[in-house]
Amino acid sequence: MKTSRRQFIVNTALAATGFGLSSPGSLLRPSGVQKTAAGDKILIGLIGCNGMGFSDLKSFLQNPGVECCAMCDIDQNILTRRLADLSDLTGKKPRIYEDYRELLENKDIDAVIIATPDHWHCLQTVHALEAGKDVYVEKPLANSIGECNIMVKAARKYNRIIQVGQWQRSDPHWQDAVSFVHSGKLGRVRMVKAWSYVGWKGALPVLQDEPVPQGVNYDMWLGPAPGRPFNRNRFHFTFRWFWDYAGGLMTDWGVHLLDYALAGMIEESPRSVISSGGKYAFPDDPMETPDTQQAIYEFDGFSLMWEHTIGIYGGNYGRDHGVAYIGENGTLVVDRKGWEIIPEIKNGIPLMEAIPMQKGEGRGLDLHVRNFLDCMKTKENPNAPLETGAHIARVAHLGNMAFRTGRKLFWDPSAHGVVNDKEAARLSLPTYREPWKLPEY
Repeated sequence: MKTSRRQFIVNTALAATGFGLSSPGSLLRPSGVQKTAAGDKILIGLIGCNGMGFSDLKSFLQNPGVECCAMCDIDQNILTRRLADLSDLTGKKPRIYEDYRELLENKDIDAVIIATPDHWHCLQTVHALEAGKDVYVEKPLANSIGECNIMVKAARKYNRIIQVGQWQRSDPHWQDAVSFVHSGKLGRVRMVKAWSYVGWKGALPVLQDEPVPQGVNYDMWLGPAPGRPFNRNRFHFTFRWFWDYAGGLMTDWGVHLLDYALAGMIEESPRSVISSGGKYAFPDDPMETPDTQQAIYEFDGFSLMWEHTIGIYGGNYGRDHGVAYIGENGTLVVDRKGWEIIPEIKNGIPLMEAIPMQKGEGRGLDLHVRNFLDCMKTKENPNAPLETGAHIARVAHLGNMAFRTGRKLFWDPSAHGVVNDKEAARLSLPTYREPWKLPEY
């Protein structure tokens, strides 16, 4: 197969550094494409039908031969709505489940989409692998570093196809941007910035605990998380602002943007991180995760800065999210709309040629799903395998741990853990609520 210029640049840069398939940069190489044979079906089960789960499913159903034969959710109201939506799309109605373990017993299912809250990802992914399913799991991979480490061990044991929902890994304009960084034209890059400014979000309202809504299996929604009274702020979409279930913007947007920041630098593990911030925009609302946060990661030869705000649309270079590679000759800025080059100016003379906005096509999710389906057939490594998701989730969680401890943390890449910090070690691995237990691998 003919190698594209983009593939050549990425492959050459990686060969020069000696990184293997587990490195973030190497996984940018698109896998081979194999069309679905006529009459060849792939049967999908969806676990978590609200929001991104159903968006993922719709992308799956665009591909010939893909059918949804099972759906699972703890909220019967969502299941009823999604059954009607799916019937409108396909004219078919799948089997429905309240308990994902029963769905996994369905031997007709080839692969599952896991789009539940973050605190469920570890158990459901491991159980799906044990059941012999291929897995498309939403990002971030898990809600702790320890769970990521467990999932990596399970993935190596069962050797199934796993794609993490970091769909920018399959988006051509992001790949083109990283290829340009790898070309060396920016000169030495000493600083990388990644950011997300979520201006649309305001304060959470202060809500009282209330009875569990009819049709909701709340005990199953909590699963391994601590037992708490039902509160709508901690349920469905807004779960992401509470530590029991997620890591706020750092893990929500951070895994996308920090992932590409490090892929561009062909780097894996920071030496240390320090983080600060707080609830500055909405100090009295019930959200636990910070609405304003900065984290500085130290690497050999460069620094990586993460920043986010809620309630402000500002952002660097006039973009509300993005990654900037700041080189001695110029800066490459990339976001979901496209990428551009801003030259460094010395004595009135640009040190490199400006490149105007190279627009993206907005097909990242569809290409990511197609890559997963292709890899189910070819058995090649997908664009965002579990080890990639684990790597960048660890980096994002490390930033949150530095924020929560208020200390500079040092990272041990060989142990995938923090060096000599008891509080950080406690945050690295959750204690599961009975009767749920952490998988042992």
